Amino acid sequence: MTNDESRLHARQPAVRTLAMPADANPAGDIFGGWVLAQMDIAGGLIAAERARGRVVTVALESMAFHKPVKVGDIVSCYAEVTKVGTTSLTVRVHTEVLRQVTGDPETVTDGLFTYVALGSNGRPRPVD
Repeated sequence: MTNDESRLHARQPAVRTLAMPADANPAGDIFGGWVLAQMDIAGGLIAAERARGRVVTVALESMAFHKPVKVGDIVSCYAEVTKVGTTSLTVRVHTEVLRQVTGDPETVTDGLFTYVALGSNGRPRPVD
């Protein structure tokens, strides 16, 4: 585990869920879009907490799929704010699974998401 991963694991996962058959292709691999959605939810929760209000996703700066997610895997997304701008926040999301068969944790994806804080008028607002 890298130092960045250790720091992320100091907190509970932002999202933890079970990969289900409805989210898989015929080979039993979970669709990448489903994984991406879980990561965006995790990043959005952490960004909204830091911004103390509504945020929207504006960019996915990078993402890498390292290993497939399989039906029955427990998927955990860890997220941390890495940069705060005037109205935006960058959040790193690290995703790993606990394999149903072995119970071993494995890193499956990493991504860097950018969110913008919105005011009640739906326009960008400064992050506190």
